Amino acid sequence: MYKVDIGKKILIANEEYARKNSRFLAKRKKLCLNMISSPGSGKTTILIRTISELKDKIKIGVIEGDIQTDIDAERIRAATSAVVQINTNGSCHLSAAQVCGALENLPTDDLDLIFIENVGNLVCPSAFELGEAGKIVVLSVAEGDDKPAKYPSIFAKSKVLLINKIDMLGAGVQVDFDVEKVKADARRLNKDIEIFPVSAKTGEGMSSWYGWLTESVGNLRL
Repeated sequence: MYKVDIGKKILIANEEYARKNSRFLAKRKKLCLNMISSPGSGKTTILIRTISELKDKIKIGVIEGDIQTDIDAERIRAATSAVVQINTNGSCHLSAAQVCGALENLPTDDLDLIFIENVGNLVCPSAFELGEAGKIVVLSVAEGDDKPAKYPSIFAKSKVLLINKIDMLGAGVQVDFDVEKVKADARRLNKDIEIFPVSAKTGEGMSSWYGWLTESVGNLRL
């Protein structure tokens, strides 16, 4: 009996589009980062604050992925008009083919940096390359400090870990989260990962994240 590995065929097709996206971005010297997290980690709030506070230094566009609705895209449009919405209609991740179409609808030549805000999920999005320069994983303190151990793939593959909502620590809120444990667990999986504890709500720690972004965009411009 002849068998076809459907999963393998899907990944091969995705990789072809990912390479196309990578070539498109490299030719134009545009930095593209794929932001991945569980739902409710604060990805959208991080993006809005980042876009707003770096608008005089970096021109940022966003490819917004959601299963349904354009709620997050509408929030981001308050900070930048360069937003393209993708609804996956049930799929737990964005595909490189979807990102390919979105890139064609962004004013790419006018941008320095493109964020892909992936569907809220720590598992599926880590398996699908989109042609990005790197992955950014966001973990909020409300989720618990066991996530690098439970979902190692995304932490092993990411350039940056943003530990968000640190304003909840030591503020009279009962949150059981050990920042140093998360750092150690993440670095056991990926010794080169950059880690920034931040609060997108208060702005604490965000300047270090901005510094990394500014330097990364500057290196690509050379």
